[in-house]
Amino acid sequence: MIKKTLLSVAAVTTVAGFAFGASAADMVDGPKVKWNLSVWGKQRAFTKGIETLRDMADERTGGKFKIKIHYGEALSKSRENLDGIKLGAFQMAMFCSPYHPDKNPTLTGLDLPFLPFPNLRVQAAVHDAYYQHPEVAKDLARWDAYLLMSSLLPQYEFTGVGKPPRTLEDWKGKRVRALGGIGKAMTKLGAVPTTVTASETYTSLERGTVEAASFPFTYAHVAYKLTDVGKWYTANLSPGAVNCPVVVNIPAWKALPEQYQKLLLDAKAPAYDALISAYEAADAKNLPMMKEKGLEAITYSDEELAAFRKAGAKPVWDDWLASMKEKGLPGQELLDLIMTTAANASK
Repeated sequence: MIKKTLLSVAAVTTVAGFAFGASAADMVDGPKVKWNLSVWGKQRAFTKGIETLRDMADERTGGKFKIKIHYGEALSKSRENLDGIKLGAFQMAMFCSPYHPDKNPTLTGLDLPFLPFPNLRVQAAVHDAYYQHPEVAKDLARWDAYLLMSSLLPQYEFTGVGKPPRTLEDWKGKRVRALGGIGKAMTKLGAVPTTVTASETYTSLERGTVEAASFPFTYAHVAYKLTDVGKWYTANLSPGAVNCPVVVNIPAWKALPEQYQKLLLDAKAPAYDALISAYEAADAKNLPMMKEKGLEAITYSDEELAAFRKAGAKPVWDDWLASMKEKGLPGQELLDLIMTTAANASK
């Protein structure tokens, strides 16, 4: 249930003038606009992108374009953010496509395991190109959602309790928090995936409802305190990453002055820079801390990883393509877009 209903399009009042904080050449003049953005959890590396968008909108308009970020599911449950966008309960939100794949089937292509993303900048190029594909834009338009940018989640790893999976065989029968394509890849190892939301994961791991949980490594493992209860973590499984976009309510976007639209689009590059820097800083801090806590690092051999990729990559992709075909969606075209964009961005 959406907890609070706000105007889908903020009231606009024209006010002249500039403020300090940016050079005169960088300033963008326009009316007063206030937006609300719904996200779960607290301020962390994952939120650096939206915080950069907020700060640039505020600074470059002299405080006229305000984006208020509501953390901790204050406006909506994480699984309901897309519904909130559709209702116009808030103007911006973040969500993860595996939370409700039937609501956004085209987006699930970015959740496939073992996609060829050697780094986050290649991932950003692919996600941006993918979001602009007409079928993807049409799919999200059913929810009045305009795809603005990605949250660029790093490769996932697992933190767990109980017997450490020191070989891939040890995953058989383990109950794991693994979303989207990562969950399907883990099924190939004999694990039993579940789609527990991020905010519910700590309790599930603590109570033993799940024995291992996958999150972007390392920042989310610490942000959600999995390292406080976990006894081990995988160091090189790297099965993929989940797609969690930032979306804007389409009526609100259309009502936004053109210069403010351009400002948000221009802010994407520095927002991506901020995300990447935040993830790198988190790794530098968290890895030594995890070692101090005594968590065992599980590392797999090249042979085991090759076998995992053979079982968990193309077979899962093929299943996804068949599913897209059944839905009348251009799965092969979307997968080709991923591969071509990744190859070009990696040059």
